[in-house]
Amino acid sequence: MPPERGTILAMSDVQGKLHILLDYWIEHNREHEKEFRDWAQKAASLSTEVAQQLQEAAASMAAASNDLTKARQALIKSMQRR
Repeated sequence: MPPERGTILAMSDVQGKLHILLDYWIEHNREHEKEFRDWAQKAASLSTEVAQQLQEAAASMAAASNDLTKARQALIKSMQRR
């Protein structure tokens, strides 16, 4: 098999798996973000510091999800160019 063909197949396989993983990671992060916010509300009466840290963790998770969404969009564009 010529190296070019093997490389194309391998890249296609990586793209497909990455697309699935990005979808999974985005959804998984959103679930965690919601959990953090829910627990921040529950913890607020116990400790404002704990609640604040959980809110910050939720915001960080949202930012990570945003970055993953951008990566997914970039992957889709790169797949369309091929």
